[in-house]
Amino acid sequence: MSLSADIALIQRLADAARAAIAPHFRTPVDVERKADLSPVTIADRAAEAAMRKILQADRPQDGIIGEEYGAQRSMSGRIWVLDPIDGTRSFIAGRPLYGTLIGLLEGGRPRLGLIDAGATGDRWLGVLIGKPQTTLNGRPVKVRACSGLADAHGATTSPQLFTRAGYEVFQRVAGQARDMLYGGDCHNYGLMASGYLDFVIEEGLQVHDWAALVPVIEGAGGLVTDWQGRSLTLASNGEILASGDQKTHAEILAQI
Repeated sequence: MSLSADIALIQRLADAARAAIAPHFRTPVDVERKADLSPVTIADRAAEAAMRKILQADRPQDGIIGEEYGAQRSMSGRIWVLDPIDGTRSFIAGRPLYGTLIGLLEGGRPRLGLIDAGATGDRWLGVLIGKPQTTLNGRPVKVRACSGLADAHGATTSPQLFTRAGYEVFQRVAGQARDMLYGGDCHNYGLMASGYLDFVIEEGLQVHDWAALVPVIEGAGGLVTDWQGRSLTLASNGEILASGDQKTHAEILAQI
């Protein structure tokens, strides 16, 4: 498939998810708890179902990994990775910083990614096929330079999401940063791609949490690795460090 066809499709998927989610935002919804105790709502399931319907009709040979409905085997070597609502807790609380994440893996590596923050109208699209590029609502964006960790503004969704050992790592890094922002979920990565944050550090992410984020950050000139500095793949362990400046990234890795 051509890049233009993939971009058109990923936009359609995001439109479908946004339409499925919008009627449930800031309305009373039942909340269930999954096996890992994370919350799920009708909006999560409706959004993923809407995206899967499009993919199964338009790309039946491609695989799917979705947070809510599991995996569908790939016959083409391409896998669409879906997180219908990243930040379900924020969504339930009426906070507008949740988002839909859609990634395309080829050969197990991220090639195309989209963050759709429907409540704020923000949509980041990252492309790592050909010349890397990231856009926000159709306009190119870039990460910003940062002189080092002491001048860096970082973010994480919540310190409570780290393991005990991971929290010790987080404290070492956060204690030397200029400032730390909490909450924000996937919105943090979009803001970094747009030059408003310098790094995000997290642990315990699944492939549906990060597959869309890598092209968005790296298309804008940033870098995403695990805590050992390795590129993310399906075999990655969920430790994520994303930075806008490579020097700052290296300094954080040294602290880890």
